[in-house]
Amino acid sequence: MARMIDGVWEGEWRPTDEDGDGAFLRKPSVFRDQLPPELPEPGRYHLFVAWTCPWAHRTLLARSLKGLAERISVHFANELTDRSWRFEDPGMSPHGDEYLYRLYLRADPHYTGRVTVPVLWDEREQRIVNNESSEILAMLDAIPSAAPPLRPAAWVSEIDAWAERLYASLNNGVYRAGFATTQEAYDEAVRGVFETLDALEAHLDGRRWLVGDQLTEADLRLFVTAFRFDPAYVPLFRCNLARFRDYPNLQAHLERVYAHPGVAETCDLAAMRRGYSSIRAVNPSGIVPLGPRPLVGAER
Repeated sequence: MARMIDGVWEGEWRPTDEDGDGAFLRKPSVFRDQLPPELPEPGRYHLFVAWTCPWAHRTLLARSLKGLAERISVHFANELTDRSWRFEDPGMSPHGDEYLYRLYLRADPHYTGRVTVPVLWDEREQRIVNNESSEILAMLDAIPSAAPPLRPAAWVSEIDAWAERLYASLNNGVYRAGFATTQEAYDEAVRGVFETLDALEAHLDGRRWLVGDQLTEADLRLFVTAFRFDPAYVPLFRCNLARFRDYPNLQAHLERVYAHPGVAETCDLAAMRRGYSSIRAVNPSGIVPLGPRPLVGAER
């Protein structure tokens, strides 16, 4: 996989590197600092995301649901190229950059590693605070707000248990299927995806939310994959044993979360589909699939 080595861009983007067995392995994030749990100074912190990326979508959701849009600016680099995430227009970057790797170089001119979204950026100190989505989400949730918490103390252990389960077999499982380069790796990943969907369908029977009686982080972790499943993961990542819409409880949960105030504005179905279709490793032609239909978010 392409990356920066001592501040220099190296290699062509590939999903599996030299990992050996054809399986996609997600590498850990590098920048892991924390925000203070207080209202941020407007204009100081910036969130760099992609409409495509479900990990970035988590942080967009937290920013919106916690009422932080006026305090934390957001910038979209949506096209994944062999030179990192690309802004569709350099004007979308506060620094006029074409590629996101330039932001990483501002933080560390000798940076070695991958260039990923989301990024929480401190404009005053010219540094990356954090590029791990789960930590950014938790930090935004900890900022004082009149909005309900996404990680209520009484349910944290259940939320974290769902986070671990969803990550391994579903959130990352679809990527393990899409980026697999051997039949064995693909088969294992796809089976895990649909076994998890079957379990979720059963769990949601008679329930509105994954945990407790309100929207929580657990629901957001499911939603970001659910929103992308039929438009991207079925046609492009070959997760095609069934559609998400074929699961009535899961589909109802997807529609319920999408209808929650503050959620729909974090979703751009057309931009998300363009972004996934730009990933040459899974779609060499770059053609954007038209179907399947109907899709949640198509009305926007």
